[in-house]
This record gives sequence, structure tokens and C-alpha cells, in this order.
Amino acid sequence: MLEIYVDADACPVKDEVVRVAERHGLPVYIVSNSGMRPSGHPLVRPVVVAEGPDAADDWIVEHIAPGDICVTSDIPLAARCLKQGGQALRPDGSLFTEQSIGMALAMRDLMKNLREAGDVKGNNAAFGKADRSRFLRELEQLIQAARRR
Repeated sequence: MLEIYVDADACPVKDEVVRVAERHGLPVYIVSNSGMRPSGHPLVRPVVVAEGPDAADDWIVEHIAPGDICVTSDIPLAARCLKQGGQALRPDGSLFTEQSIGMALAMRDLMKNLREAGDVKGNNAAFGKADRSRFLRELEQLIQAARRR
């Protein structure tokens, strides 16, 4: 059965994930290392992991199966999910793929080095309605494609 994993600590689309999953009757694992407000929804399974830089990531990678979906902005986590045969979707609706993950990792490292050198300030683009809509559309498409397989 298809499952959805949410790297939840800074995820702006948790409610949207639950709405889409509810339409399809899919379980959603909300994984964090800080206590999240419980939803009480029968399809939502909150998972609180130990403190640590990669504890939530490690839990997701240990549980994700081929075809499952991980919602994350964390590029190294996305790469690990792809290696497990899972799918990785950013909250802005952009999909990580085998073809794009290498460039995403390289850009992440480049930007980190530029920030450390003081050449670039670390401002991310604001998350808006268009991002939310794109996310909902892409998540729906991923689920429908998985169901057809």
C-alpha cells in the first residue's frame, strides 16, 4: 500500500497532505523530532523521533518503500528516499528525480560554501499560493500514477 511520509518540522503543507491522503485513504506519517500538535485524524500517524540532526531523516529512510512518497525540502533526505525506490516531493510542488538530484545536491553544497564565505545571503523565496497549488496538483498526480502501476 502506498504511504506518505512528511518531514514535518518545517513543512508548510502538512494539512494539504492530509486532505489529499484522505481522498485516497492513504496513511500519512508526520515525522518530527519535536512534538507536533496531534491531528486526531485516523489516517495520520505522528512519529516523534529522538533529538538529533538526522533522526527524522533516518526514520523515514528506514520505513519508506518503493513507490512511497516523502514530502521534504531536505535534499540529502530526498536523495536517500530515491535510493530506496521512493519518491520525493518538495512543499513547493517540485519533484526530485534521479535525473535532478545530483544537480540539486551540487547546488546545495555550492550555496552552502558561498554563504559560509559571505558571498551570498541565505534568503529563500517566500512560500505562496502558487506553490501550494502546484504542490496539491503534483501530489495528486503522484498518487494517481502510483495507483495505475
